[in-house]
Amino acid sequence: MASNKSFETRLFINNQAKRLVILTSQYVESTEKDRLTVTDPRTGKIVTSDVHIAGHHEVDAAVSSARTAFETGPWSKCKGVDRAKLLHKLADLLEQNSAAIAEAESVAMGNPASAVQLMDIGHAVDVFRYYAGWADKLSGDSYPADDGCLRIVEHEPIGVCAGITAWNASLMFFAWKAAPALATGNTMILKASEKSPLGFIALGRLVVEAGFPPGVVQFLSGAAETGKLLALHPHIRKISFTGSKEAGKHIQQAAAASNLKRVTLELGGKSAAIVFPDADIRNALFWCVTPSFKVVEGLKLTGEGVIRTSQTILANAGQICAATTRLYLHRSIADQFLPALKEIFQQAVNRLGAEAAGPMQIGPIVDKVQFDRIMAYIESGKKDASLLVGGMRKGDTGYYIEPTIFVNPQPDAAIYREEIFGPVLTVRLFDDEEQVTTWTNDTEYGLSGAVYTQDINRGIRVAKRFKSGSVGVNGVPMPSPVAPMGGVKGSGFGRELGKYALEEYTETKTIAINLAGTPAF
Repeated sequence: MASNKSFETRLFINNQAKRLVILTSQYVESTEKDRLTVTDPRTGKIVTSDVHIAGHHEVDAAVSSARTAFETGPWSKCKGVDRAKLLHKLADLLEQNSAAIAEAESVAMGNPASAVQLMDIGHAVDVFRYYAGWADKLSGDSYPADDGCLRIVEHEPIGVCAGITAWNASLMFFAWKAAPALATGNTMILKASEKSPLGFIALGRLVVEAGFPPGVVQFLSGAAETGKLLALHPHIRKISFTGSKEAGKHIQQAAAASNLKRVTLELGGKSAAIVFPDADIRNALFWCVTPSFKVVEGLKLTGEGVIRTSQTILANAGQICAATTRLYLHRSIADQFLPALKEIFQQAVNRLGAEAAGPMQIGPIVDKVQFDRIMAYIESGKKDASLLVGGMRKGDTGYYIEPTIFVNPQPDAAIYREEIFGPVLTVRLFDDEEQVTTWTNDTEYGLSGAVYTQDINRGIRVAKRFKSGSVGVNGVPMPSPVAPMGGVKGSGFGRELGKYALEEYTETKTIAINLAGTPAF
């Protein structure tokens, strides 16, 4: 049974090619016969079975339009100050239409619309405004002609870029990829995950209303095959991917096999949080696990909604790549910390489901495939660790899993070593700093992490030893428009956000001017 709510499901290919059937606002129908089906994870019911898929024909059309826009269209002559105006306008429109877009996103992937609106779209608005500020401030360098040659260094846009986003925060990742690419003068083709295409597709009309020229920003839908077409396309010069480690490997292989296009990969994580005995316990509890509960005096909880963090294990039902899913707790405070941790998780069960409205609501797992995968990890964990709380499905409608804690897992346990991408936390007790820093880095991942201590020297010292792209001290490293995000090792390479992302979307060129004349021979 399909939802009664109507959502746009066609592709946003912003051109006037006669071979495509052009409809209102550049939304077009795919020539592919197959369609994607979107299911509401809160109910298990079908939302739509008519999401159009971009095949060879549609990808080629989008790339052709993007190339024209970059090379000869109005965008190719657009000044930095004018690009800034467009980015600001798009940010304004995102803000004004946030409720409707959040609904389209929420119905497909389950994160409550209030959280999508406040966190994902609110952050995206900030990111677009941040990069609007950079659009007319992209400078180069010059070097004295000591050898008779004046050298000027410029940073030029790459050309046609592609972005593929994960389903857990599509709208946030849209901003991370599109904003720096557009600020530096590139054109952008974006594809959302097949699990959450509806919020992405809805952005097309905002691009038109903002005033972007045809071909500058386009939105495609499809599964892995569409992503492969983008990664292999010979006229796409850069691709940025957020998703799993295995999918990232395929993207990199395709990029190398085609035209050696530049690649940014932001992949999975198995991030660690270390709580030392001198830590502020209430602060550590909040940042380790709670997106929507406030820890108060006596380690009790109130019903006050406090959506402050998108990086904690209960946010988005644990479907956060940077969540600190490995918790290392000093043995001396275990008897104080673990009962409070258990209480938070037990109370969180009451916030699962559609009946728990408002900002404190915790949503479901995105779909049955991911639900079954997480439950399989939990069952294996019951053999490899001590179950402290959770470990069960909540209800029989939708894909809800009780927040789960395992204590003292075996060192080779799957729940301890592999990314689960769900509300599952493992806790291991440690005795000294050297031991815990060794454990922290004993992973193939390196995305994020956190250290809790009131000794700032120890906090900085331990943070420096983390092999990860970011580390928080007495909190998780929340995404900010001004600071880079990204991973090392199996968590990927390249950086998004901050001024560093501008380098990911520009080529550096040296122009050498001979001032010495013709040398004598």
